[in-house]
Amino acid sequence: MTTDSASATVNQVSPLLVSARELIDDVASLPTPVILDVRWQLGDPLGREHYYSGHIPGAQYLDLTDALAGQRSQREGRHPLPPRDEFQEDMRRLGINNDSRVVIYDDVGNTSAARAWWMLRWAGKTDVHLLDGGLKAWIAEGEDLAVGPGNPVEYGDFTFELDHMRTVNAETAAGWPDQGVLLDVRAPERYAGRMEPMDSRAGHIPGAINLPTGTFLDAKGRFLPPEQIRTMFAEVGVTDGADAVVYCGSGIHATHALAAMEIAGLEAGRLYPGSWSQWSADRTRPIALGENPR
Repeated sequence: MTTDSASATVNQVSPLLVSARELIDDVASLPTPVILDVRWQLGDPLGREHYYSGHIPGAQYLDLTDALAGQRSQREGRHPLPPRDEFQEDMRRLGINNDSRVVIYDDVGNTSAARAWWMLRWAGKTDVHLLDGGLKAWIAEGEDLAVGPGNPVEYGDFTFELDHMRTVNAETAAGWPDQGVLLDVRAPERYAGRMEPMDSRAGHIPGAINLPTGTFLDAKGRFLPPEQIRTMFAEVGVTDGADAVVYCGSGIHATHALAAMEIAGLEAGRLYPGSWSQWSADRTRPIALGENPR
């Protein structure tokens, strides 16, 4: 499949998304895309076992905590960005080349797969996409699954290019509500501080507005139509030209919201990688409780 024909199979809703039917056509052509399985959920460490039990044929398992995050620490948070050379090496082991087309999926509405999408884009790769609806969409097309550890792949030549997606640190996030929109995309109960299952303190960064990232999905785990997502962002002040900073619990699900921005035709905002796990661990940082930003 040439570059022109590859681009022709991109989902017409958004170039970021690929439908299951489009992926089926893709894997029947040459060169086939690199397919990454990024199954991960809070409280479920068995992503690799789930992959062994059934995955899209040809997909490689990508361990989120090993390859898409650095060492957990109180100072940096639960899932800091990994060292760039280590990330490059991990992507090469998965067979990713500089000219590879990459399609990524999970089984939770792309809320985990988006981390891999964002990081590959951060590293300068543009031909990278999310399977809309994830593994469930593939199964719904009647396609078979492969089992076991998957087949070995050739070592790739993927090269990290610096910082093609923007990030902010805690200090910048603290002052962002005075100059732009700071979005907290966690569940409402965590934002309000009614519960906190993972981190040391409950609540949210003062001035942050809550827009849970799960609201961008329909009942089948597919992204809502772009215009509907665009309206949701506009209601919290994120419109064309608005420079939003997005955070979540540890910088994973925030990337899903950034993908939703791009699907809606908005410029993707900035990621606060440390997110609430970093902020809440610093006792000098203020917190806000309840449903209001401040």
